[in-house]
This record gives sequence, structure tokens and C-alpha cells, in this order.
Amino acid sequence: MADCRELENCNNTFDLHLKTKNNYTEPSQAGKHLWPRPLARKWTLMLLLGTSLLYCARMAMPVCAVSMAATFHWSKTEMGLVLGGFYWGYCLTQILGGHASDKVGGERILFFSTASWAVITAATPLLGHFQLHSVTAMTLGRFLMGLLQGVFYPSVSSLCSQRVVEEERPFLISLAGSGCYLGTLVVGGAGSLLLDWYGWEMVFYATGLLAGLWAVIVWQYLLKGQLLPKNLLSSKVSYRSFSRFRWLGFLKKRPVCAMVFAHMCHGGTSYTLLSWLPAFFKDSFPDATEWVYNLIPWLVALLCSLCGGYLTEFLSNRGYCRTSVRKINQSLAMGLSSVFILLLCSPISFPSTLLSISAVLGLSTFSSSGVSVNVQDLAPSYAGALYGFMNMCSAFMGVVLVSFSGYLIEMRSYALVFSLLTLLNITGLGCFLLLGDTKRVDLEDNLRLTVI
Repeated sequence: MADCRELENCNNTFDLHLKTKNNYTEPSQAGKHLWPRPLARKWTLMLLLGTSLLYCARMAMPVCAVSMAATFHWSKTEMGLVLGGFYWGYCLTQILGGHASDKVGGERILFFSTASWAVITAATPLLGHFQLHSVTAMTLGRFLMGLLQGVFYPSVSSLCSQRVVEEERPFLISLAGSGCYLGTLVVGGAGSLLLDWYGWEMVFYATGLLAGLWAVIVWQYLLKGQLLPKNLLSSKVSYRSFSRFRWLGFLKKRPVCAMVFAHMCHGGTSYTLLSWLPAFFKDSFPDATEWVYNLIPWLVALLCSLCGGYLTEFLSNRGYCRTSVRKINQSLAMGLSSVFILLLCSPISFPSTLLSISAVLGLSTFSSSGVSVNVQDLAPSYAGALYGFMNMCSAFMGVVLVSFSGYLIEMRSYALVFSLLTLLNITGLGCFLLLGDTKRVDLEDNLRLTVI
């Protein structure tokens, strides 16, 4: 998944800031305020649960969309507008979330955002009873949900740079990142049962309640009474490094452009599949059992998400350079998966469709060891802000594709959507294979800012 693209080990890239003759230090001073091991374990567990609940809330609407469309008499185009409303908000807070996390600490950003979108999730069924048009009300609710969830992954990226020792980042990121598939798996299975037994409203009530409980536990046991490190309380350092960061010059660097474009293409594909797969199965195989197609593909994705780290370690031990490892993982995520997407363009049986979808979602998880971790390779000093920018572009692509797909489905067929996704995947992968790299590009900016 697009937002499951997490950050892995950067192979000692942070060692460059230690004890240089020019008094060079990283702006975040990440090594001075690391979590103790017991606290890191607690946060690892909570990030796993938080990511799971994030995707439970995000996927509640796609899982319930067909039932809601029947209740409110939505067309496919109107469904596309409601589903796409999430990404309008999601793309607006990515950079802000990364910058705020770099400045005040990702823990508090995660807490406040989760508490807020938990309320929005639980209140979603109430929007259907407002006097406003149901499409407008639900789209507004999804917009607010995206606005609040948009800070999550940039905050995690910033948090790992500030708080986690480098050797332990791969495990934390891999485990926390698998939460997106676990959450989708849970809402696909348990959500489908709640939908059948109690109606679509209960899916939103249950998810909102659990997310609120997560926020209460984090505040009570991990944040209450904790003081921010002095370097995070100092807005001068953070603001200076961010305000003088030459975005235009930085984005002109080819590896950065290739990384952002590939992430955008992969994210657009993932968001479209996330939003429309439940409706695709319901329309194409109306007699199929819902929990089967809402559960099995995500179970495969969850298992595959744990394989990316092992593949990366295997390739590294075999002597592959870091750049090659990133490109091999991304080729699996965008290249091989496109073969299975193409199979969906022609009519096939339900078992074959289920197998193809499972392969697509499983292979796409290897992006977490490809493009997604590349941001730590290229610019660890600005990991939060840059990852926020990448996710903003990805979310904007999601806005366009999710909404446009509704129109294509209503006017033509799902086959045209799958063809479009294949073209997008191949284009993004080709750009990354040609221009992608892992050499740091932020050192020049850091030295200019911090040499005394």
C-alpha cells in the first residue's frame, strides 16, 4: 500500500554527523534523544496498533460503500466522489505533518490527529441524517478524515529519525508498517460480519471507538507527564533548517524526482485498488461471500509485507549495492504486479480473480523496501517533510484516479481502470529504474546551515 511504504535501515547514513572537524551536526540531533529499549518496544506495539486502526478507519468506507450506495441511491460517479473526498484532505496536511513532527516531535502529532479522526469516524453515520445532500455530507466527512490522517506517516518517518537507534529501525518500521495490512484485513473480515449483522453504521462506530481507546492509552501511559527534548522545543533550529531548505533546487535532483514520481504512481494505483476493489467484487461476482474477497487478499499482503526486509537482507548479503536492492524491490512492487493487473482486464473466474488480486496486493508491499525507504537514503535530515511531500503528491494522484475511476466504471467498465493502472505503474517504475539512486543529496544543505 501507498501509505504503508515505510522507512528501512539507511546503512550508517547518520554516522556522517558525528564528531566532524567542522562541528557539523544534523539539525535533528537524532542521536541524543533516542528511546530506551523498553519504551521503544512499547511504541513499536502502539504504532502497529495505530497503523492498523488507521487503515480500519480508512477502509471502512470502501467496505461499506455498496451498502451505503443502496441506502442513499448513489451512482458510481457519486461513489467515486465520496471515496475520493478522503484524498483531497489527505494531500493537504502531508508536508505540514512532517514539518510539525520534525519541530515538536511525532508522538504528540500522532496522538492529537488520532483522537480527532476517531471522533470523525464514529460520527460518520450521523452525517447521513443531516439535511444536506448525502453525497455532500459524506464527502465532507471523508475530507476531514483525510485531513487528519494525512499527518500520520510523515510523523512516523520523523519519529524514527529522532527516536530510534539506526540498527533497530528496520524491525520497528517493518512491524509497524505491517499494521496497514493487518488493519485492512481486520476491517475486511470483522467489518464484513458487522455489516451483515448490524448494518454499515456499526462498522464506523466500532472503528471510531477503538481508535479513541488507542489515543487514551497512548496519552495515559506514554505521553502524560513527558517533556519534549530541548532540541525539539527550540523552534529556531527546526524552522531555520526547514525555511532555508531549497525545495526547488532539491527537487531538480534526478534521484529525488524519480523517487517522488514513482511513489506518486504506485500510490495512485494502491489508492484506487483500496477504494474500488470491494465494489469490483460485488459487481462482478454478486453471489460471492463478502468476507472471502475482503479478507484473503489482505492476508496475503500481510504475509508478503514481512518478506521485504528478508529479501533486502538476502540481497545485501549477496553483495548487491543499496541502489540495486531498492530497484529490485520496486520492480516486484510495480512491474510484476502489473502483469497480474492486466489479467483482470478480461473476464476470468472468481478464483482466478481472487488469486490475481492477492498477487497484486502482495507484490505491492515490496515498495516498502524500495521507493518508500529511499527517502531515508537521499535525505534523512528532512525525512519527515520530504516524505510528507511525497505522500502529498501520491494522495493528489489518488484524488484524481479514484474519482475518475468512478466515471470510467459508470461509462465503460472496470477493464479500462485496470489498463490505466498498469500504464501508470510501468511509467513510474521505468522512471525510477533509469534515474533512481541512493546517494545522499542533503549534505550540502546541512553543511551550509550548521558549520560554525
